[in-house]
Amino acid sequence: MKTLIEIHALQNFAPSNLNRDDTGAPKDALFGGTRRARVSSQCLKRAVRQHFKSLVEQKFLATEDVAIRTKRVLNALVALLKENGRDEVEATEKSRMALSAMELSLKEGDKSEYLLFLGEREIQEVGRVIGEKWDSIAAPGAPVEGKKTRKVKKDAANQADPELKEALGKVFNGGKAVDVALFGRMLADMPEKNLDAACQVAHAISTHSVEREFDFYTAVDDLKPEDTAGADMMGTVEFNSACFYRYALVDWEKLVRNLQDDTELAEKGLRAFLEGFVVAEPTGKQNTFAAHNPPEFVVSSVRRNTQPRSLANAFETAVHVRKDESLTRVSAGKLAQKAKTLQAAFGGEEATFVLDPAGANVEEFGKVVTSLDELLNTTLSAVRG
Repeated sequence: MKTLIEIHALQNFAPSNLNRDDTGAPKDALFGGTRRARVSSQCLKRAVRQHFKSLVEQKFLATEDVAIRTKRVLNALVALLKENGRDEVEATEKSRMALSAMELSLKEGDKSEYLLFLGEREIQEVGRVIGEKWDSIAAPGAPVEGKKTRKVKKDAANQADPELKEALGKVFNGGKAVDVALFGRMLADMPEKNLDAACQVAHAISTHSVEREFDFYTAVDDLKPEDTAGADMMGTVEFNSACFYRYALVDWEKLVRNLQDDTELAEKGLRAFLEGFVVAEPTGKQNTFAAHNPPEFVVSSVRRNTQPRSLANAFETAVHVRKDESLTRVSAGKLAQKAKTLQAAFGGEEATFVLDPAGANVEEFGKVVTSLDELLNTTLSAVRG
């Protein structure tokens, strides 16, 4: 039985620039024939991953339950080995050789060629293997001049102690890190260690059309003589204000498999993700705009034996409101109507829960809950069946 957990949210942000493009302007997209504000899925997932760190501080998740994305894995390994009494210089060389055995070569500055997404447990286990195989880790022969980088990496890996390679190969299994299990990863040098994501996150789009606006700002030198007129710095910042529709889904069975069948950790990871999806915010230009506006309409659904069902097309025709209407409430009404229409057309077993601070009063959408905690608890209860 396939179980999907879907979450939908409407979040009306005050003037802000949450997620910028290469020109510094708020990201946008054409949808339904009109220009919409947009926040990328990568930006939203980054915010959720940052929320996981706060859950570690709160002891809801253990340090080993999360991952780090870094090019500085060598530094992390050396730090671990130093904690176990190893000499820093030797630890650096042994770690570099161990990474070479896995074809994870380092560039200048001892950084990997690309960002590695590794669970804390994986990094700790690599450090443990290096410590156990310390005496058998030897430098490979000098590379032949003119050989391609890929060939040099292959040669270094082939010259490594087979037992070391086997031990290291068993380490790269996701490390039961909830964010690796949820968001997946690609290791270009070790494709067999790639992990398919259990979670999909959509780009957030505004339910209505938007136009970019510009803030012209000036700054004055505090020590400027009083008889000197004019600003000492000026410029513009682009921004917008939008009610975003946000959507994500989690494949429950895939999440459990990615976490090596640890159902208890999978439940923790699912709760952490759903909570993060609701409360975590993009940080772009927040010091300038302070647009800290929580979602005012959140729906979670546990659906079985059916396909994923985004409700974005509720807003294919851009929402327009009168002066006395709430953009969030009107958008919520359209969302509920689209959900009802699709359920009637395609069916499927589902349990739906609605958190409605906006007062949209769409009880037919699902069971109304009064708090985020209740939303999370009832969703997890429905997953358990």
